[in-house]
Amino acid sequence: MSVWQLVAVAGVMLLGLVGVLVPGVPGQAIVWAAVLWWALTDTTPVAWGVLIGTTCLLLLDQALKALLPARRTAAAGVPRGTLMLAGTAAIAGFFVVPVLGGVLGYVGTVYGAERLRLDNHGAGRASVRSVMRATGRSVLLDLYCCLLPVGAWLGVLIRA
Repeated sequence: MSVWQLVAVAGVMLLGLVGVLVPGVPGQAIVWAAVLWWALTDTTPVAWGVLIGTTCLLLLDQALKALLPARRTAAAGVPRGTLMLAGTAAIAGFFVVPVLGGVLGYVGTVYGAERLRLDNHGAGRASVRSVMRATGRSVLLDLYCCLLPVGAWLGVLIRA
């Protein structure tokens, strides 16, 4: 696979990760399509293993989604910009501090933004609780189910 194709696959994966954060955009399908594109071009057993793992993980996420409450962003009372910033921080945090950085980035950014907006520690904590109840669990589950295949893809590229 050429460097330009790898850059294009990375761009599609990044688009899918951002798509998980935006309601109505099929971010998981975009990430899966990028992994499929890579696996069809780089026909090594490791690439197919990543594709199979990604497929299983995303199917499991779809099954678990039925058990979680629906996303109610309006009920949280937090601006959409704060949620987008928190999602972006979760994506960056996942790669800076592997795996745990995603949760820390999401929760920490929601708290920091709400603390600045409301100018009160207690109100910031209350906002974090309401966001995690309304959207946080489902957003983080969807985001992690897309971040893990992207991390596996990146790991395979680095090892090769």
